[in-house]
Amino acid sequence: MTDDRNSNGKSVPSGRMARLGVFGRLAGGVAGGVIAEGARRIADGQRPRMSDLLLTPANVGRVADQLSHLRGAAMKLGQMISMDSGDFLPPELSQILARLRNNAYHMPPAQLQQVLARDWGKDWRRRFARFDAGPLAAASIGQVHRARTPDGRDLAIKVQYPGVRDSIDSDVDNVATLLRVSGALPKTIDIAPLLAEAKRQLHEEADYVREGEQLARFGALLADSPAYVVPTLDREFSGRDVLAMSFVEGVAIESLVEAEQGVRDVAMESLMALVLRELFEFGLMQTDPNFANYRYQPTTGKLVLLDFGATRAVAPETAQGYRQLLEAGLAGDHAGVRAAAVSAGFLGDAAVARHGALVDRMIDVILVELNRTGPFDFGDRAFVGVLREQGMAIAADRDTWHVPPIDTLFVQRKISGTALLAARLKARVDVRAMVTRAVAPAPVSDRPSSAAA
Repeated sequence: MTDDRNSNGKSVPSGRMARLGVFGRLAGGVAGGVIAEGARRIADGQRPRMSDLLLTPANVGRVADQLSHLRGAAMKLGQMISMDSGDFLPPELSQILARLRNNAYHMPPAQLQQVLARDWGKDWRRRFARFDAGPLAAASIGQVHRARTPDGRDLAIKVQYPGVRDSIDSDVDNVATLLRVSGALPKTIDIAPLLAEAKRQLHEEADYVREGEQLARFGALLADSPAYVVPTLDREFSGRDVLAMSFVEGVAIESLVEAEQGVRDVAMESLMALVLRELFEFGLMQTDPNFANYRYQPTTGKLVLLDFGATRAVAPETAQGYRQLLEAGLAGDHAGVRAAAVSAGFLGDAAVARHGALVDRMIDVILVELNRTGPFDFGDRAFVGVLREQGMAIAADRDTWHVPPIDTLFVQRKISGTALLAARLKARVDVRAMVTRAVAPAPVSDRPSSAAA
């Protein structure tokens, strides 16, 4: 979630026709931008490609602004694209899409009143000693308010935007249409399974009862872990459209860019340790790596974990695929890494067959970085340029594009987003040592007996 920067608010288009109208205006604006930019370039003697005309800063800016207005699934998908692409998007496009992580509008007071009156009744304010009308934060699906009950409970209350749940399916379809029309996706790729999974995941994120259950689960899993703070679910004020929890003080995790090196290192080591536990121990992962889902307590050094809507079970075969891949990497087994990557679905057979030399060079780079002794410096991004060069060359061959298993996509999204945060903080973490411990077989005494199994 983002800090509130739009004090006047902006109503969420909640009806199907209202949201369709926004998409229509967006398409018209982009088309107008294409015509204007095309005319300019032709006048300059150029022969522009359609993709160049569509992905101008002005057009991407239009998309970012309108998705911020729509919020809901449309904005969420835009955030996912900007987060997942990491270092592999053109810098201009990355900067503009980043606005979707930092520029959510909030509901104006009248719309907020309607939502809360529907859930809590018209006299809901009498149930609080204090309720801050201005939100602490606003994001794609809801906004957060701080409140205090008469008995002194200090709460953070997340309120879902109206119409978000009902518009998920159409929003996903409309965004997919925009991607298809733009030429960003080749026609040979079957994205129907991805769209179905995106809809399912977003419906789960919009179910605040489910999120409350996941919040409580993580609170129990991490109850004895001193490095983390998980808010406590407040069931009295929670429901399908409103989620209440204890308010926990903390600063934005990104503010640690100004902290001492040791502080940054410890914070990122804690976060990476959590990701490894989610994957190999819990079998349960919060798969949204948005930086706003983490806060930091300078006085305690603890990480505050927020937003469990994107929590999902990790299939045992997915965890095993990562284990085999990491074991081969730690052993410096080049052929083993390639085989494990194909087996787990990271790589398609066609890409390996047609671009084997490029794939091997990428594996070589990763093996060198993984097997460096001592802390890995995430601030040293020299190797990323090499990977980008090889990766873009493979991606240019659209006939070899490959969609990994859905479960792997969500897990990798969390891993990539965590690495992106580590790079932002320029953290230094002994990744090899952490991974070695995580994939090591459990001691015999820790394994379940056959009777228990």
